[in-house]
Amino acid sequence: MPTLSVSRMFLLLLFSSSTLLAGPLVHVITIDASINPATADFIRQGIRQAHEANASCLVLRLNTPGGLLKSTRVIVSDILDAPLPVIVFVWPPGAQSASAGTFITLAAHIAAMAPGTNIGAAHPVGLQGGEKDSIMNEKATNDAAAFIRTISEKRNRNVEWAEDAVRKSISITESEALSNRVIDVVAPTVDALLDSIDGKTVEVKESKRILMTKDAEITHIEMGWRYKLLDLLSDPNVAYIFFLLGIYGLMFELYNPGSILPGVVGVIAMIIALYSLHTMPLNYAGLALILFAIILFIAEIKVTSYGLLTVAGVISLTLGSIMLIEPGSSLEFIKISWSVIIPAVLFTAAFFAFAIGMGIRAQRRKPTTGIEGIVGEEGEAITTLNPEGQVRVHGEIWSATSTGGKIARGTSVTVVAVENLHLRVKPTFPTHS
Repeated sequence: MPTLSVSRMFLLLLFSSSTLLAGPLVHVITIDASINPATADFIRQGIRQAHEANASCLVLRLNTPGGLLKSTRVIVSDILDAPLPVIVFVWPPGAQSASAGTFITLAAHIAAMAPGTNIGAAHPVGLQGGEKDSIMNEKATNDAAAFIRTISEKRNRNVEWAEDAVRKSISITESEALSNRVIDVVAPTVDALLDSIDGKTVEVKESKRILMTKDAEITHIEMGWRYKLLDLLSDPNVAYIFFLLGIYGLMFELYNPGSILPGVVGVIAMIIALYSLHTMPLNYAGLALILFAIILFIAEIKVTSYGLLTVAGVISLTLGSIMLIEPGSSLEFIKISWSVIIPAVLFTAAFFAFAIGMGIRAQRRKPTTGIEGIVGEEGEAITTLNPEGQVRVHGEIWSATSTGGKIARGTSVTVVAVENLHLRVKPTFPTHS
């Protein structure tokens, strides 16, 4: 028994020594995109993985023009409640932490910026496709100002500047941010950042923790394919394309029942589009214009308007595409690009002019097979019809009755009708007395 105790003590000492020799560990994740539900989920996963790996801290390299306030609140909440220090590093040089990024940077335990970066312009923008009335705009601004004040007070940062970033949309450089107590460190690289913050004390969930980051082992956590896919689907241009594809597929299936494939593709594309659009500021006037354009394209196929309905459809689709997601000029990334709108409008007009149009014309076309298909065809009288006789049509001999008087043998005839496998014909070239 004593020998067993000594062995256990030796193993424990050996394990402790190897842990100390391993040195500190730091996880690094990168966000170089707009803030949306996908980036919020990725940051939450990064915090959880860093904690499970017993990392000293998590470094979030950030470069964003802004994003959705709902997703921003989720990220800020996760950082404030994180079980380990979270360092937000605005990087690389030339990067920005604008709008939603300002909230995230201020929420960090340590806020850092690389040379040549900027932060600010956090004023909330109306996200319903038009200008909000003054009362709603004031409410949104006051709410955002209170939110950023709370964050700044929690992290002992410059509360006055933070509120001005919301109310006045001011933006400052990294050196100005450092001198105004907006951030804690300016560093050119992650390694330099970790060296500069080594030994600093931060508050993590109401407890103090000393950062051990010098010569730390750095592990970069890449965004997985799932988050990359969700981030891609959060792009307004991608959502718009899937929305149109859904319309194409469903319309083609309605006009050609039983095709199956277009309907399945249309439903899948429409579901993906609805997933993407539900996180975006959707303008229902723009959506109505797009649906109205589709109606006009269909009407052009059925009604002779000499192209007027097509022109109206193109105009309606263009305006609807512009208005579908248009929150304002300060959030330029949340809108549909002209390079996507123009080809989409032209393709949609062509799609309904040719694809759907050909389907409708095929339904209206006279049958070319069977008994009905013989009506209107030409043949030859092989006997004299006075008024009955026989004719040859498509190489087949039929009993026929003349509807235009006596028809001589060898005369060219045209089939007028079919009645119980008996043809009614008339001379193809009527004779005049």
